[in-house]
Amino acid sequence: MHDLKHKCGVFGIFGIDEAAVLTTLGLHSLQHRGQEGAGIVSYDGKSFHSVRKEGLVGDNFDNAETLGKLPGRQAVGHVRYSTTGESRLENLQPLFANLAAGGFACSHNGNLTNTISLRKHLVQTGSIFQTTSDTEVILQLVARSDKQKTVDKLMDALSHIEGAYALIIMTNKKMIGVRDPFGIRPLVLGEKNGAYVLASETCALDIIGARYIRDVKNGEMVVVTNDGVESIQLFSQHKERPCIFERIYFARPDSIIDGQTVYAYRKNLGEQLAKENKIDADVIVPIPDSGVPAALGFAQQSGIPFELGIIRNHYIGRTFIEPSQSIRQFGVKLKHSVNRSAIKGQRVILIDDSLVRGTTANKVVRMIFEAGASEVHLGISSPPIKHPDFYGIDTPNYSELLAASHNLEEMTSVVGATSLFFLSLTGTYMAMGHPDRHEDVPQFTDHCFTGDYPVDARELMAEEVMKGVN
Repeated sequence: MHDLKHKCGVFGIFGIDEAAVLTTLGLHSLQHRGQEGAGIVSYDGKSFHSVRKEGLVGDNFDNAETLGKLPGRQAVGHVRYSTTGESRLENLQPLFANLAAGGFACSHNGNLTNTISLRKHLVQTGSIFQTTSDTEVILQLVARSDKQKTVDKLMDALSHIEGAYALIIMTNKKMIGVRDPFGIRPLVLGEKNGAYVLASETCALDIIGARYIRDVKNGEMVVVTNDGVESIQLFSQHKERPCIFERIYFARPDSIIDGQTVYAYRKNLGEQLAKENKIDADVIVPIPDSGVPAALGFAQQSGIPFELGIIRNHYIGRTFIEPSQSIRQFGVKLKHSVNRSAIKGQRVILIDDSLVRGTTANKVVRMIFEAGASEVHLGISSPPIKHPDFYGIDTPNYSELLAASHNLEEMTSVVGATSLFFLSLTGTYMAMGHPDRHEDVPQFTDHCFTGDYPVDARELMAEEVMKGVN
């Protein structure tokens, strides 16, 4: 129901036959993190091979001909939703360059916050850019480093960048994983038959039968070679602050974070929402698919029956919706249809995980009323989103965020509901297993709710003001 766009997904595997096939499977399981394009770079012991395509993984890496172009026992892949850089083929990752030290492939999940000043300096001093992606800044910095070894060159490059990032780098002899100093973007380490795997989420390990070892720590570099895994702590130790939206929305429900499934976190959010809001109603209805776990938690806590009052059509693609205004105006009804038998004459509580602009919420609420509901209460299993993101989530700017410029009464009017209620920030932390959120040192990156940006984003904020875009 929201306008939060997924970030990106990264996957890499080192030291196993048919590495590109396993990478394809891993990218399949990370498809929810980006649908605009996918790419794989492999290395066969002599040469690097690259295939990057716009569209879904299954539409482009589903045949022996394509996978036959990616031989080797090591590979790195990426699924993309553009956050920095336009949606075009040259911006698809992994980005690859032949550097003085050899081939260098890079997959990046996240967003650099000092890209503008770095890029300007690099161009003024002779760098030539082939893309508009912030990831290329990393390649340029590595290429220009005067260090001798690739790991040292990468460490030198990372000392200049700021922002949120999970990187997987592949050279002819190594696979390297890196997380930013606060661990905003996720990265996990796994193992399959002696081969090491790096991925954005544990669900990508599950699909290939790999064993989860641990999360890469915040500010850590792991270097995988034929000799095993080496850990390097790159930065002075910060308190980890992972992105809270991984648990609320972005990660797949079956992925595990801190020993618990994302599904369990989302049910907890719904339970806490019910504890905080006592509303007389006849039925709990999730807005699929994102609202389902929270709605189950709400129903179980409140004792109000859960019903699938909205049925989602999973087969509507963007290419079908975009071409014609006559089709586009039916957008919400193409994606969602109402199960009238569960709605008519009922006092309905709709549950979803977030509210961004409010335009889609208004259409869904109206559909429920048109189906015969006597009341429609809209519950959101997270706090109001009042601030944009600059770390890899494509949120609207301040002017488009409903909660940034409207109070609760005004937002209720915009969405057209009988009532509108959100989960408190304290309740959100309690549902995550952190009941003691400290104002001075929060446990998560929660800036979309609080305005507390752990990494300076003023450069991108100024760019937003100038351009009127995120």
